Amino acid sequence: MAGSDTAPGGLPVIDMTSLFDSTRTAERAGVAREIERACRDSGFFYVTGHGVSDAVLTRLERESHRFFALPRAAKEAISMAHGGAAWRGWFPLGGELTSGRPDRKEGLYLGTELGPEHPRVRDGWPLHGANLWPAEVPELREAALDYMNGVTRAAHALMEGVALSLGLEADWFRRHYTAEPTVLFRIFHYPAEPEPELGTGEEHWGVGEHTDYGLLTLLAQDVHGGLQVKTPRGWTPAPPLPGTLVCNIGDMLDRMTGGWYRSTPHRVKNVSGRDRLSFPLFFDPDFAAEVRPLPRSASADVDEDRARRWDGASVHAIQGTYGDYLLGKVSKVFPQLVRRVL
Repeated sequence: MAGSDTAPGGLPVIDMTSLFDSTRTAERAGVAREIERACRDSGFFYVTGHGVSDAVLTRLERESHRFFALPRAAKEAISMAHGGAAWRGWFPLGGELTSGRPDRKEGLYLGTELGPEHPRVRDGWPLHGANLWPAEVPELREAALDYMNGVTRAAHALMEGVALSLGLEADWFRRHYTAEPTVLFRIFHYPAEPEPELGTGEEHWGVGEHTDYGLLTLLAQDVHGGLQVKTPRGWTPAPPLPGTLVCNIGDMLDRMTGGWYRSTPHRVKNVSGRDRLSFPLFFDPDFAAEVRPLPRSASADVDEDRARRWDGASVHAIQGTYGDYLLGKVSKVFPQLVRRVL
Protein backbone atom coordinates (compact mmCIF):
# COMPACT_ATOMS: atom_id res chain seq x y z
CA MET A 1 0.00 0.00 0.00
CA ALA A 2 1.54 3.32 -1.01
CA GLY A 3 2.01 6.28 1.25
CA SER A 4 -0.42 8.37 -0.86
CA ASP A 5 -3.34 6.07 -0.04
CA THR A 6 -6.01 7.15 2.41
CA ALA A 7 -8.29 5.20 4.71
CA PRO A 8 -12.12 5.52 4.50
CA GLY A 9 -12.02 8.20 7.21
CA GLY A 10 -9.58 10.28 5.16
CA LEU A 11 -6.43 9.65 7.21
CA PRO A 12 -3.26 8.74 5.27
CA VAL A 13 -1.94 5.19 4.99
CA ILE A 14 1.87 4.92 5.00
CA ASP A 15 3.90 1.83 4.10
CA MET A 16 6.74 1.78 6.64
CA THR A 17 8.52 -1.33 5.29
CA SER A 18 11.66 0.58 4.25
CA LEU A 19 12.16 1.92 7.79
CA PHE A 20 13.41 -1.53 8.80
CA ASP A 21 16.23 -1.36 6.20
CA SER A 22 18.76 1.48 6.52
CA THR A 23 20.12 0.81 3.01
CA ARG A 24 16.86 1.92 1.34
CA THR A 25 17.78 5.58 1.62
CA ALA A 26 15.53 7.06 -1.06
CA GLU A 27 12.46 5.09 0.04
CA ARG A 28 13.04 6.03 3.69
CA ALA A 29 13.24 9.70 2.70
CA GLY A 30 9.90 9.36 0.94
CA VAL A 31 8.31 7.75 3.99
CA ALA A 32 9.72 10.56 6.15
CA ARG A 33 8.00 13.13 3.92
CA GLU A 34 4.71 11.25 4.27
CA ILE A 35 5.13 11.18 8.05
CA GLU A 36 5.82 14.92 8.13
CA ARG A 37 2.68 15.68 6.12
CA ALA A 38 0.58 13.49 8.41
CA CYS A 39 2.05 14.93 11.61
CA ARG A 40 1.64 18.50 10.40
CA ASP A 41 -1.98 17.88 9.46
CA SER A 42 -3.96 15.49 11.67
CA GLY A 43 -1.22 13.87 13.76
CA PHE A 44 -2.83 10.50 12.92
CA PHE A 45 -2.05 7.99 10.18
CA TYR A 46 -2.21 4.27 9.46
CA VAL A 47 0.87 2.15 8.84
CA THR A 48 1.30 -1.01 6.82
CA GLY A 49 4.49 -3.07 6.61
CA HIS A 50 4.83 -2.91 10.39
CA GLY A 51 5.86 -6.55 10.77
CA VAL A 52 3.13 -7.66 13.19
CA SER A 53 1.41 -10.68 11.67
CA ASP A 54 -2.33 -11.25 11.50
CA ALA A 55 -1.77 -14.48 13.42
CA VAL A 56 -0.23 -12.63 16.38
CA LEU A 57 -3.13 -10.20 16.54
CA THR A 58 -5.76 -12.93 16.08
CA ARG A 59 -4.31 -14.89 19.00
CA LEU A 60 -4.24 -11.75 21.18
CA GLU A 61 -7.89 -11.00 20.37
CA ARG A 62 -8.94 -14.56 21.16
CA GLU A 63 -7.20 -14.68 24.53
CA SER A 64 -8.37 -11.16 25.43
CA HIS A 65 -12.00 -12.13 24.81
CA ARG A 66 -11.47 -15.13 27.08
CA PHE A 67 -10.06 -12.90 29.80
CA PHE A 68 -12.88 -10.35 29.75
CA ALA A 69 -15.46 -13.16 29.79
CA LEU A 70 -14.15 -14.35 33.17
CA PRO A 71 -16.24 -13.81 36.31
CA ARG A 72 -15.53 -10.52 38.03
CA ALA A 73 -13.86 -12.28 40.98
CA ALA A 74 -11.25 -13.83 38.66
CA LYS A 75 -10.43 -10.45 37.15
CA GLU A 76 -10.29 -8.81 40.56
CA ALA A 77 -7.59 -11.32 41.52
CA ILE A 78 -5.24 -9.34 39.25
CA SER A 79 -6.71 -5.88 39.86
CA MET A 80 -4.46 -2.84 39.79
CA ALA A 81 -4.63 -2.70 43.57
CA HIS A 82 -2.39 -5.78 43.52
CA GLY A 83 0.07 -4.26 41.03
CA GLY A 84 1.65 -1.86 43.50
CA ALA A 85 4.17 0.63 42.17
CA ALA A 86 4.37 -1.21 38.83
CA TRP A 87 0.90 0.18 37.90
CA ARG A 88 -0.27 -3.05 36.25
CA GLY A 89 -3.44 -5.11 36.34
CA TRP A 90 -7.17 -5.04 35.63
CA PHE A 91 -9.55 -2.16 36.21
CA PRO A 92 -13.36 -2.38 36.01
CA LEU A 93 -15.86 -0.57 33.83
CA GLY A 94 -15.77 3.09 34.85
CA GLY A 95 -12.51 2.61 36.76
CA GLU A 96 -10.50 5.00 34.57
CA LEU A 97 -11.21 8.72 34.26
CA THR A 98 -10.82 11.03 31.27
CA SER A 99 -11.25 14.73 32.09
CA GLY A 100 -12.66 13.62 35.44
CA ARG A 101 -15.43 11.48 33.95
CA PRO A 102 -15.53 7.65 34.08
CA ASP A 103 -14.83 5.92 30.78
CA ARG A 104 -17.18 3.18 29.54
CA LYS A 105 -14.49 0.54 29.28
CA GLU A 106 -12.60 -1.97 31.36
CA GLY A 107 -9.03 -2.89 30.73
CA LEU A 108 -5.81 -4.65 31.54
CA TYR A 109 -2.69 -2.53 32.08
CA LEU A 110 0.61 -4.10 31.03
CA GLY A 111 4.14 -2.91 30.39
CA THR A 112 7.71 -4.00 29.86
CA GLU A 113 8.14 -7.22 31.83
CA LEU A 114 10.82 -6.60 34.47
CA GLY A 115 11.84 -9.09 37.15
CA PRO A 116 12.73 -8.29 40.77
CA GLU A 117 16.43 -8.35 39.90
CA HIS A 118 16.16 -5.35 37.55
CA PRO A 119 17.93 -2.33 39.12
CA ARG A 120 14.93 -0.04 38.73
CA VAL A 121 12.59 -2.60 40.30
CA ARG A 122 15.03 -3.20 43.14
CA ASP A 123 15.14 0.54 43.77
CA GLY A 124 11.34 0.81 43.80
CA TRP A 125 10.86 2.94 40.68
CA PRO A 126 7.16 3.58 39.93
CA LEU A 127 5.75 1.98 36.75
CA HIS A 128 8.54 -0.63 36.63
CA GLY A 129 8.00 -4.28 37.45
CA ALA A 130 6.18 -7.47 36.58
CA ASN A 131 2.83 -7.78 34.86
CA LEU A 132 -0.16 -9.51 36.45
CA TRP A 133 -1.57 -12.42 34.42
CA PRO A 134 -4.85 -14.32 34.87
CA ALA A 135 -4.39 -17.90 36.05
CA GLU A 136 -7.55 -18.92 34.18
CA VAL A 137 -6.17 -17.75 30.79
CA PRO A 138 -2.45 -18.62 30.88
CA GLU A 139 -2.20 -18.27 27.08
CA LEU A 140 -2.78 -14.51 27.37
CA ARG A 141 0.74 -13.91 28.66
CA GLU A 142 2.55 -15.24 25.59
CA ALA A 143 0.00 -13.70 23.22
CA ALA A 144 0.36 -10.24 24.77
CA LEU A 145 4.16 -10.34 25.06
CA ASP A 146 4.56 -11.48 21.44
CA TYR A 147 2.34 -8.62 20.31
CA MET A 148 4.16 -6.08 22.50
CA ASN A 149 7.54 -7.19 21.18
CA GLY A 150 6.42 -6.85 17.57
CA VAL A 151 4.82 -3.45 18.03
CA THR A 152 7.78 -2.13 20.04
CA ARG A 153 10.07 -3.14 17.18
CA ALA A 154 7.78 -1.27 14.78
CA ALA A 155 7.79 1.79 17.05
CA HIS A 156 11.61 1.93 17.08
CA ALA A 157 11.59 1.83 13.27
CA LEU A 158 8.83 4.40 13.02
CA MET A 159 10.75 6.79 15.27
CA GLU A 160 13.58 6.60 12.74
CA GLY A 161 11.11 7.86 10.15
CA VAL A 162 10.00 10.62 12.53
CA ALA A 163 13.64 11.62 13.11
CA LEU A 164 14.31 11.79 9.37
CA SER A 165 11.12 13.82 8.90
CA LEU A 166 12.54 16.39 11.34
CA GLY A 167 15.93 16.60 9.63
CA LEU A 168 17.68 14.55 12.31
CA GLU A 169 19.82 11.44 12.05
CA ALA A 170 17.72 8.29 11.94
CA ASP A 171 18.89 7.03 15.34
CA TRP A 172 18.54 10.38 17.11
CA PHE A 173 15.61 9.35 19.33
CA ARG A 174 17.15 5.99 20.20
CA ARG A 175 20.41 7.70 21.24
CA HIS A 176 18.72 10.40 23.33
CA TYR A 177 15.38 9.01 24.58
CA THR A 178 14.33 5.50 23.59
CA ALA A 179 17.26 3.15 24.15
CA GLU A 180 15.25 2.08 27.20
CA PRO A 181 11.78 3.38 26.36
CA THR A 182 8.79 3.55 28.65
CA VAL A 183 6.47 1.02 27.01
CA LEU A 184 2.93 0.80 28.36
CA PHE A 185 0.39 -1.51 26.75
CA ARG A 186 -3.36 -1.62 27.27
CA ILE A 187 -6.00 -4.17 26.39
CA PHE A 188 -9.32 -2.35 26.43
CA HIS A 189 -12.81 -3.84 26.35
CA TYR A 190 -15.69 -1.54 25.41
CA PRO A 191 -19.02 -3.25 26.13
CA ALA A 192 -21.90 -2.86 23.73
CA GLU A 193 -23.59 0.45 24.46
CA PRO A 194 -27.13 0.38 25.91
CA GLU A 195 -29.78 2.38 24.13
CA PRO A 196 -29.71 5.98 25.44
CA GLU A 197 -32.58 7.02 27.67
CA LEU A 198 -34.99 9.30 25.90
CA GLY A 199 -34.78 12.91 26.95
CA THR A 200 -31.52 12.64 28.88
CA GLY A 201 -29.35 14.12 26.11
CA GLU A 202 -26.32 12.49 27.74
CA GLU A 203 -23.68 10.85 25.56
CA HIS A 204 -21.68 7.95 26.94
CA TRP A 205 -18.12 7.87 25.64
CA GLY A 206 -15.91 4.83 25.80
CA VAL A 207 -13.10 7.35 26.18
CA GLY A 208 -13.71 11.08 26.20
CA GLU A 209 -11.72 13.64 24.26
CA HIS A 210 -8.01 13.54 25.13
CA THR A 211 -4.49 13.53 23.74
CA ASP A 212 -1.87 10.90 24.51
CA TYR A 213 0.96 11.68 26.93
CA GLY A 214 4.13 10.57 25.19
CA LEU A 215 5.94 10.20 21.88
CA LEU A 216 4.02 7.70 19.82
CA THR A 217 0.97 5.46 20.08
CA LEU A 218 0.44 2.40 17.91
CA LEU A 219 -3.07 0.95 18.00
CA ALA A 220 -4.69 -2.24 16.77
CA GLN A 221 -8.46 -2.31 16.86
CA ASP A 222 -10.93 -5.07 16.15
CA VAL A 223 -13.47 -4.98 13.33
CA HIS A 224 -16.03 -2.91 15.24
CA GLY A 225 -14.27 0.47 15.30
CA GLY A 226 -15.32 3.52 17.27
CA LEU A 227 -12.19 5.72 17.22
CA GLN A 228 -12.73 9.38 16.23
CA VAL A 229 -10.02 11.95 15.49
CA LYS A 230 -10.30 15.75 15.68
CA THR A 231 -8.61 16.82 12.45
CA PRO A 232 -8.38 20.42 11.19
CA ARG A 233 -11.52 19.62 9.20
CA GLY A 234 -13.48 18.43 12.23
CA TRP A 235 -14.13 15.07 13.86
CA THR A 236 -13.56 12.11 11.54
CA PRO A 237 -13.76 8.35 12.12
CA ALA A 238 -10.61 6.22 12.08
CA PRO A 239 -12.21 2.88 11.18
CA PRO A 240 -10.40 -0.45 11.34
CA LEU A 241 -8.40 -1.21 8.20
CA PRO A 242 -7.14 -4.79 7.79
CA GLY A 243 -3.39 -5.23 8.06
CA THR A 244 -2.75 -1.79 9.55
CA LEU A 245 -1.95 -0.17 12.85
CA VAL A 246 -3.19 3.32 13.66
CA CYS A 247 -0.40 5.65 14.71
CA ASN A 248 -0.65 9.00 16.46
CA ILE A 249 1.83 11.36 18.05
CA GLY A 250 1.58 12.42 21.67
CA ASP A 251 2.15 15.47 23.80
CA MET A 252 5.89 14.85 24.28
CA LEU A 253 6.58 14.93 20.54
CA ASP A 254 4.47 18.09 20.38
CA ARG A 255 6.67 19.53 23.12
CA MET A 256 9.95 18.39 21.56
CA THR A 257 9.10 19.92 18.19
CA GLY A 258 7.88 23.17 19.72
CA GLY A 259 4.43 22.58 18.27
CA TRP A 260 5.68 21.83 14.75
CA TYR A 261 3.98 18.46 15.17
CA ARG A 262 0.74 18.68 17.13
CA SER A 263 -0.73 15.99 19.34
CA THR A 264 -4.32 15.49 18.25
CA PRO A 265 -7.44 15.07 20.39
CA HIS A 266 -9.34 11.83 19.87
CA ARG A 267 -12.13 9.87 21.54
CA VAL A 268 -13.92 6.52 21.35
CA LYS A 269 -17.57 5.63 21.17
CA ASN A 270 -18.67 2.05 20.58
CA VAL A 271 -21.74 2.30 18.34
CA SER A 272 -21.41 -1.18 16.83
CA GLY A 273 -23.87 -2.87 19.16
CA ARG A 274 -21.15 -5.45 19.89
CA ASP A 275 -18.36 -5.70 22.42
CA ARG A 276 -15.22 -3.98 21.12
CA LEU A 277 -11.52 -4.59 21.82
CA SER A 278 -8.62 -2.25 21.19
CA PHE A 279 -4.90 -2.62 21.82
CA PRO A 280 -2.94 0.65 22.21
CA LEU A 281 0.81 0.51 22.87
CA PHE A 282 2.39 3.73 24.12
CA PHE A 283 6.04 4.12 23.12
CA ASP A 284 7.48 6.89 25.24
CA PRO A 285 10.81 8.36 26.44
CA ASP A 286 12.94 6.72 29.08
CA PHE A 287 11.32 7.29 32.47
CA ALA A 288 14.48 9.08 33.69
CA ALA A 289 14.98 11.29 30.61
CA GLU A 290 14.53 15.03 30.84
CA VAL A 291 12.37 16.05 27.90
CA ARG A 292 13.78 19.05 26.07
CA PRO A 293 13.01 20.73 22.74
CA LEU A 294 14.75 19.20 19.72
CA PRO A 295 17.78 20.96 18.19
CA ARG A 296 15.66 22.25 15.30
CA SER A 297 12.35 22.73 17.05
CA ALA A 298 9.92 25.56 16.46
CA SER A 299 9.31 28.20 19.09
CA ALA A 300 6.03 27.48 20.83
CA ASP A 301 3.77 30.04 22.49
CA VAL A 302 2.78 28.55 25.85
CA ASP A 303 -0.34 30.68 26.27
CA GLU A 304 -1.54 29.95 22.75
CA ASP A 305 -0.95 26.26 23.28
CA ARG A 306 -2.89 26.28 26.55
CA ALA A 307 -5.80 28.14 24.95
CA ARG A 308 -6.21 25.70 22.07
CA ARG A 309 -5.90 22.47 24.03
CA TRP A 310 -8.77 20.30 25.20
CA ASP A 311 -7.52 20.34 28.83
CA GLY A 312 -6.29 23.95 29.05
CA ALA A 313 -2.77 22.79 29.98
CA SER A 314 0.24 23.58 27.82
CA VAL A 315 2.64 20.74 27.06
CA HIS A 316 5.32 23.38 26.48
CA ALA A 317 5.31 24.46 30.12
CA ILE A 318 6.46 21.03 31.33
CA GLN A 319 9.75 20.76 33.23
CA GLY A 320 11.61 17.74 34.60
CA THR A 321 11.81 14.09 33.64
CA TYR A 322 9.33 12.10 31.63
CA GLY A 323 8.64 10.02 34.73
CA ASP A 324 7.72 13.09 36.78
CA TYR A 325 5.36 14.21 34.04
CA LEU A 326 3.81 10.76 33.61
CA LEU A 327 3.13 10.32 37.32
CA GLY A 328 1.38 13.68 37.32
CA LYS A 329 -0.91 12.41 34.56
CA VAL A 330 -1.53 9.11 36.33
CA SER A 331 -2.82 11.01 39.35
CA LYS A 332 -5.71 12.30 37.22
CA VAL A 333 -6.56 8.95 35.65
CA PHE A 334 -6.27 6.76 38.77
CA PRO A 335 -6.20 9.13 41.76
CA GLN A 336 -6.65 6.34 44.31
CA LEU A 337 -3.77 4.34 42.85
CA VAL A 338 -1.23 7.14 42.66
CA ARG A 339 -1.58 7.75 46.40
CA ARG A 340 -0.28 4.21 46.87
CA VAL A 341 2.54 4.67 44.31
CA LEU A 342 3.98 8.01 45.42
